[in-house]
Amino acid sequence: MVALGFTLQPEDEFLRRCDRILRAVDYFEIAPETTWYETPDGELRENGFSRRFNAIAEELPGRFFVAHGVGFSLGTASRRDAARRRRWLDRVALDHARFRFRWYTDHLGASSLDGAPVTLPLPLPMTAESARVVRARLADLQTVVPRVGVENSVSYFLLGAPLDEARFLDRVVAGARVHLLLDLHNLYTMSVNFGFDTEDYLRQLNLSKVIEVHLSGGADSDGAWLLSGRVMRLDSHDAAIPDEVWRLAERVLPRCPNLRGVTVERMEGTVSARDVAPLAAEVRRARRLVEKLR
Repeated sequence: MVALGFTLQPEDEFLRRCDRILRAVDYFEIAPETTWYETPDGELRENGFSRRFNAIAEELPGRFFVAHGVGFSLGTASRRDAARRRRWLDRVALDHARFRFRWYTDHLGASSLDGAPVTLPLPLPMTAESARVVRARLADLQTVVPRVGVENSVSYFLLGAPLDEARFLDRVVAGARVHLLLDLHNLYTMSVNFGFDTEDYLRQLNLSKVIEVHLSGGADSDGAWLLSGRVMRLDSHDAAIPDEVWRLAERVLPRCPNLRGVTVERMEGTVSARDVAPLAAEVRRARRLVEKLR
């Protein structure tokens, strides 16, 4: 059965304003690293939101959790990263003991280079060696959460042709209990910025590997940012889900035979009082899509 989910963000105002929305979904998605902080000696400690999220689940029984991280760095091969990765996995194990994640996904890319963190995951060369590295990192995650996956990310430059990513992802998720999180706004953003047809991408993707689909919105960049004046699509999770993404969802969801969850995403700091009603309407619209699948 396909369930409907919503992101929990580490912001009290976000959680307060989205209270009615949280009551309308089947599961919660959290980025585990948003519930930690790092001490000067590298220890990862709770920041208070782990207990806050758990309290929400206790108030709303029957919901389950999935994890969706940004910083595990699936594309990292450096030996300098081993200690950081070990601390990360130990912290995730504590979170998994509390939340019992149904699955854990992270972004395709590298968010730590030679032991140094970067803000967002950087794209990888779409090679057999890169695929091997990502599979090895997913295997590391499976030592903590047995069912894992990778999300198609948004990048503003690529090390390869855009349509090659679908075949690259298929190589990455070839293992048992390894899945794909298909983010439809990410796909739409890439198609706009790199000029390809989303159907050409999807035809090359093994949709039987899709365990979760993300629905989110974004914005266009300020033309003054680039000397050329070019406007780029941004994966900013700060606005309404565009019609193009809804149409993609209507076409794609029935083609994913092993789909388990559809998640509506919104970032903290982007939900004002006037955003609540439209966001709730999006969750209801996503519910109707899920009900059709059932």
